[in-house]
Amino acid sequence: MANLKEIRGRITSISSTMQITSAMKMVAAAKLKKAQDAIVMLRPYSEKLTELIENVSANTDLEEISTYTLERETKRVLYIVVTSNRGLAGAFNSSVVKELNHQLANSSYENEILAVGKKAYDAVRKNRTVYDNQSAVFDHLSFDKVATFTEHVMKDYREGKFDKVYVIYNKFINAATQQVITEQVLPISIPEKREDTNTDYIFEPSSKEILENLIPKSIKTQVYKAVLDSVASEHGARMTAMHKATDNAQALKNELVINYNKARQAAITGEILEIVSGAEALKGS
Repeated sequence: MANLKEIRGRITSISSTMQITSAMKMVAAAKLKKAQDAIVMLRPYSEKLTELIENVSANTDLEEISTYTLERETKRVLYIVVTSNRGLAGAFNSSVVKELNHQLANSSYENEILAVGKKAYDAVRKNRTVYDNQSAVFDHLSFDKVATFTEHVMKDYREGKFDKVYVIYNKFINAATQQVITEQVLPISIPEKREDTNTDYIFEPSSKEILENLIPKSIKTQVYKAVLDSVASEHGARMTAMHKATDNAQALKNELVINYNKARQAAITGEILEIVSGAEALKGS
């Protein structure tokens, strides 16, 4: 059994670790509230924008809608991979990288990676073709920052550098649950006309002009939504991970305290026996 000094040192060390993990949990919880509000407010807008595009496109031939809606032979694919810049969030980052590797293992096309987050960039920079690294986007995150690099992706898609674009990210379900999602960004999918679709609309300007403005905005919003989902998921995952780390540290500390008390009792018992033995020896002499 370790001596009392060693056990006291380990107890002190674990207590310090508990203070750090507990503080990190509280910080993550505070940031989670803000991030959760942001994604909850954006989702209805994104869904309504998609619904509006579907309704307007019902009055327009699909081939005339936009370059972004046309299916073409797939040769090159771009994956936008969203992780965080920091760790200590459980399986938050590794699950996204695992999904990316799964997609690439089952792909027969030329693939490139746009890393949004240092953890994604670190995971792919050595053995994958990196299209761009946008880890700095999390510094004062805004729609404009995401829209800027999304516009570059859209430009390269129009020029035929990519035939499909996907985004891989953690979708925020709640503070304890995140789901890894792979979504197709380009080309966008628009349902074909249905006979029961209400198309009794008067458009000003034309439906084609409306779609030419709505579709690029919808693509940028989809990518921005993925980033906000990932941010909220990161804080939820980190809060959960730090909560578990604090609980584990507390359990280990409790075990060490028991061992310390046993060692202390054994030391006291040993000292008493020595005193008694000494006293008996004096009596005998």
